[in-house]
Amino acid sequence: MSIVAPADPDSPEARVLLGELGAALAALTGSDGTASFEAADVRGERACFLLVRSADGLAVGCGALRPLSDGVAELKRMYARPGSGAGRHLLDALERQARAFGYAEVWLETRRVNARAVAFYAKHGYYTIPNYGKYIGRADAVCLGKALSPG
Repeated sequence: MSIVAPADPDSPEARVLLGELGAALAALTGSDGTASFEAADVRGERACFLLVRSADGLAVGCGALRPLSDGVAELKRMYARPGSGAGRHLLDALERQARAFGYAEVWLETRRVNARAVAFYAKHGYYTIPNYGKYIGRADAVCLGKALSPG
């Protein structure tokens, strides 16, 4: 059983998980992705940062939402420790929170080379959308989106 709850992105547990994510991304893409994340962005209105814990209370994953527009939330810093099984629970919780905030869609960006992440999101109903924002014109980036069903 996984437990997902709000947390501060600067908490010690969050920092450990974000560090693991950064190291994994740097090894895969050459960039740790930290330039695309500001903790303040997930502390505001219609935004959140969540931690997922294993049944024994160990923090095993994290993820965040921030507003892109009135109807669209952006998923940021999604990470689950390999083998933890936390990814699905975390994504479900983030999507539920996005609905509760009133968003109709969730968008995200990852690198094309991150085939594991692209496959994970595709398995959970995400589809390729045109690159948005700072990702426009970036061939190494792939943007994905999902329309949220009501309720």
